[in-house]
Amino acid sequence: MFEREGRNLMTLTDTTAIPRPTIPPGVPVQLLEAAPSLWRVVDRSGRVIGHLQALAKGGAVGYRARRFHAASRAFLDLGDFWSLSDALDCLRFAR
Repeated sequence: MFEREGRNLMTLTDTTAIPRPTIPPGVPVQLLEAAPSLWRVVDRSGRVIGHLQALAKGGAVGYRARRFHAASRAFLDLGDFWSLSDALDCLRFAR
């Protein structure tokens, strides 16, 4: 869970769609829309490495990195991040 200026983003229920984030230069992934404010993160070989969920409150946007866990047939939250780069790095390097 992360907080910024006393606001907890984990409790958000805002259903407003957040535009697709811009991937930083040099990061070898693509984002494919899965739902409003939710994208599949695909690596260079076309393999889905996880999901990126945008969380917004007011003017702030954070990102949740998620990965499907086959054994439990559920998505696991890997972490919440204020930086898109950090969320993508989590998915890329926590394999």
